[in-house]
Amino acid sequence: MPTHQGDLALLEDPVAQRLLTSRAPARLAYLWTDGTPRVIPIGFHWNGTELVLGTPPDAPKTRALVDGVKVAVSIDTDTMPYDVLQIRGSVRTDVTDGIAPEYEAMVLRCQGQDAGRAWLDSLRQICPRMVRVFITPEWVGILDFQQRFPSAIERAMERAATAG
Repeated sequence: MPTHQGDLALLEDPVAQRLLTSRAPARLAYLWTDGTPRVIPIGFHWNGTELVLGTPPDAPKTRALVDGVKVAVSIDTDTMPYDVLQIRGSVRTDVTDGIAPEYEAMVLRCQGQDAGRAWLDSLRQICPRMVRVFITPEWVGILDFQQRFPSAIERAMERAATAG
């Protein structure tokens, strides 16, 4: 029986696993303090149960990304057929001294050892603390445009098959 969109078990799907360890940025969607929507590209780390983002404590997004806030995240490829991992969930935050270990892992994964270490060394000089934003998945969806399509396309394919 196939796993349905929304099921957290989709996080174990090979498409999800590949995207959760990719170098692609996440696109984080949230509501600003005035209620208007925001979408930002951001590096992330998957710790096996949560997406973890790191940011300086005075980053504007920390005003809106507070404990309990609902957010949406998309991680995708940029070539056809697109692979897309969509996650909706709740935020939990904390502050850590120095560079958050999850942020460090993300930088090294995305930039490589040499460039990543250089960036982290310079960041340590100017960022003595970091806010970690943990996103706990509550809904997961995958589009791979081979087995899983947007719902409107799936319905059209079903109608075409039965009209035969």
